[in-house]
Amino acid sequence: MLNIELEKAVELIVESVKETQATEEIELIDAAGRIIAEDIYAPMNNPPFDRSPLDGYALIAQDTKGASRENIKKLVVVDCIFAGGYSERELQRGEAIRIMTGAKIPKGANCVIRQENTDYGEDEVEIYEELREYDNYCFSGEDIKKQDLLIEKGQQLTYVHQGILSSMGVSKVKVKVTPKIGLIVTGDEIGIPGQKLMKGKIYDSNLHLIYSRLKELGIRPVIAEIIEDSPEKVGRRINEVINDMDLIITTGGVSVGQKDILHNVIQLIEANMIFWKVNLKPGTPAMYSLYKNKPILSLSGNPFAALTTFELLGRPLLAKLCGNKNLKPVHVNGIMEDEFNKPSSKRRFIRAYFNNGKVKFLENKHSSGMLASMVGCNCLIDVKKGTKKLSKGDKVDIIIL
Repeated sequence: MLNIELEKAVELIVESVKETQATEEIELIDAAGRIIAEDIYAPMNNPPFDRSPLDGYALIAQDTKGASRENIKKLVVVDCIFAGGYSERELQRGEAIRIMTGAKIPKGANCVIRQENTDYGEDEVEIYEELREYDNYCFSGEDIKKQDLLIEKGQQLTYVHQGILSSMGVSKVKVKVTPKIGLIVTGDEIGIPGQKLMKGKIYDSNLHLIYSRLKELGIRPVIAEIIEDSPEKVGRRINEVINDMDLIITTGGVSVGQKDILHNVIQLIEANMIFWKVNLKPGTPAMYSLYKNKPILSLSGNPFAALTTFELLGRPLLAKLCGNKNLKPVHVNGIMEDEFNKPSSKRRFIRAYFNNGKVKFLENKHSSGMLASMVGCNCLIDVKKGTKKLSKGDKVDIIIL
């Protein structure tokens, strides 16, 4: 298919990609950002016992009736419990047990008085406050009850989930295997950072740009290479790795120039080209193919065009492949804080900064090969085809980066 709309391109990609089904069990400490492969339920209550939320004294509420600084009640201190400890003693009327934050409340006690409302007595304690039953008292299961659903299958594990699971005694989790992604940057003109820049060459930016973006999204490419503009070399490399990959992303060589080789590569390896050219700017010549039932997403060699089409096409692809809806592009509305006066004969995505509902157009150079204006850019404004200009106060659709 040629010259298709963005929504159709995304539809074709999502329809053709199969979600990764392979799972593995890994240590909880290493699982941040991974996709949970099964529902996880609480194996126990949290807290696992009735506990004190503060430093003070475990009491029987009836012993504090009428207590105040003018009407002091006195109780005998019969034990002391620190966090991690417990008392075998059953509290009786007229008694108190010194207790620290997090410690198990002893049998017989039905409230805890804050130590600031006592004289901190060791053998006998003065009580300056009347308490009701279960004041300052945390019940077992107050936070999480046994068999509560902690995290659903398909959710991305966060540091909060890790803390909760750890508090439940969970040490390992079953997660989806992270898809293997190969990243290939093509171009005779590409120089490698750290090496001497030869005449007529430019240093690579695309490999670092897309590789780092993938890492930010929780995916580390297993292959990241720069290959010269040779259909045979690029095709051979794809053939060498395709069986071990779940997705190959390429940049460069997708337009119609003499050195735009991806068409030849796709023909050479006999891949099935699903579409070429999407009706948007930048990144019009994006191409999507299937080879041995594996997706190949080919992006423009211009850095901003490559990044834009990665966000618009690559992220829906990854969301389906990984089974992680959080990878989908995030669409929100904003209000223009200034103007964008350039007419748009084609749908285009322009760099902007979004904050507190306001969208500010970044006025640096906006060529698809320019990098500087990407600094400070945290969103893309979706400018519809035929838009004459965007004015201050206009409501716009944006994609969060």
